[in-house]
Amino acid sequence: MSKAVLYDATKCIGCRACQVACKQWNELPTEATINRGTYENPPQLSAYTFTKIRFNEVDDDDGKFHFVFTKLQCMHCEHPACVTACPVGALQKTPDGPVVYDDNKCFGCRYCMVACPFGIPNFEWDKPLPWIRKCTFCADRQGGGLEPACVTTCPTGALKFGDREELIIEARERITASSDKYVNHIYGEKEVGGTSWLYLSPVPFEKLGLPTLGSEPVTVDAERAMGAVPPVLFGAAAVMAGAYWVIKRRDRMSQERADKEERKEVTK
Repeated sequence: MSKAVLYDATKCIGCRACQVACKQWNELPTEATINRGTYENPPQLSAYTFTKIRFNEVDDDDGKFHFVFTKLQCMHCEHPACVTACPVGALQKTPDGPVVYDDNKCFGCRYCMVACPFGIPNFEWDKPLPWIRKCTFCADRQGGGLEPACVTTCPTGALKFGDREELIIEARERITASSDKYVNHIYGEKEVGGTSWLYLSPVPFEKLGLPTLGSEPVTVDAERAMGAVPPVLFGAAAVMAGAYWVIKRRDRMSQERADKEERKEVTK
């Protein structure tokens, strides 16, 4: 059976230990910490942030608000649109659950970014040779018999790793045992054909910022999109990436010159 993670929003305290564990295990660069955003609204997922905890202010029946947290990362769909959209097989769905990426095959078309219904894959715009980056579901750790890094560090049990079908059974049991505590829905069980990340929540999932999606996989739409995109966009993508790199390099050189002049003034 394929593996999955059950995220229970009623148990999450927003400590962000999962974010730290993910960053450490994947050795993500320091750029991930530059733009922290506000406490309630941290930056969105990027090429250097594979997972994050979103803070949601939700009104209760008395008109007061409270925080309900959402963990965001690649959903590792059962029928991933990104895999269908990739023309060179750089993305693959493994039998164990992870959707893995091979940058040796990727040539930067970014079809996967367009196809993903959750808007997860990101491009390394600040690099001269950029690639797609996203959560790997710790496929390397799973291959060694370990749980994903984010799961091992969660202090409250909000994340549980296991066989997907068994986690769905457990999620249903939690809902049945505490019907006043949970929305009667397991997000990810059927959305876009099912995902490897499953969610339980005390509030409707749209309040957590998760998209409302049907049960049909979106792979057909991705295939259609591939045929509709003109080949000229490959060249446009290369030009845009090159222009971005040139601008960043020019700005960096200007800053270095300014720093050098400032040091000269100090030493006079």
